[in-house]
Amino acid sequence: MSEAEPLLFRVAIPARYASTRLPGKPLRLLAGRPLIEHVYRQALDSGALEVVIATDDPRIQAVAEHFGATVCMTSPDHLSGTDRLAEVADRLGWPDEAIVVNVQGDEPRLPPALVQQVAAALAAHPDAGIATACTRIHDPAEAFDPNVVKVVRDAAGYALYFSRAPIPWHRGAFGTGGAAPAELPADTAWLRHIGIYAYRVAVLRCYPQWPPAPAEQAESLEQLRALWQGVRIQVAEAAEAPPPGVDTEADLARVAAMLAQSVQ
Repeated sequence: MSEAEPLLFRVAIPARYASTRLPGKPLRLLAGRPLIEHVYRQALDSGALEVVIATDDPRIQAVAEHFGATVCMTSPDHLSGTDRLAEVADRLGWPDEAIVVNVQGDEPRLPPALVQQVAAALAAHPDAGIATACTRIHDPAEAFDPNVVKVVRDAAGYALYFSRAPIPWHRGAFGTGGAAPAELPADTAWLRHIGIYAYRVAVLRCYPQWPPAPAEQAESLEQLRALWQGVRIQVAEAAEAPPPGVDTEADLARVAAMLAQSVQ
């Protein structure tokens, strides 16, 4: 993309009603509005050409259309949000060269600048099929937490690997044991992966046809399927890291308090 060309991208927001820890999560109220509406409005502020909510639930469809969102109804049989996005791209006839950002439906405070950043990163790297983001890790406990996904990049910022393990493994500081050190060595960077993705639609269309990769199944990390297939993934260091999303009642209360404080 040259400097003269505008950044053109779309946003899709997968939203499911079922949630083990917080049933009906997209429709739970935050500051008087459903959670999914907050996500939708943040996505609109990113400057996207289109923002589409992708769901298989008529309750979400009804609420989203009531607040003015474009909704694409999709199959209830998708195993992942990426599969759901592929159906959206086909249903809406998006061209192969189009860029679409997958915004998780449970991040009501996602910075619009981050949505735009990953879209811009993909547009600027024509040899990449996917772009995503990361932030620095400074806490050893975070580096060793399997719920925190780490990424290692090459010199040009492309992903070499994603893992739940503390990669890179610093042999001098970590030794052969499994315990986190008191502090992380200053000579190495650890990067936390942020789960926001920009895709070229051509890659999205291929994704449901690819079988799960061995590393993907071992780590339970969907992005490893793309690496296994040779797709290059550009990883930008986030200019603005997103606050945590909403997974539990406690998360909902915390975000509600933050929103209330921001309007005071």
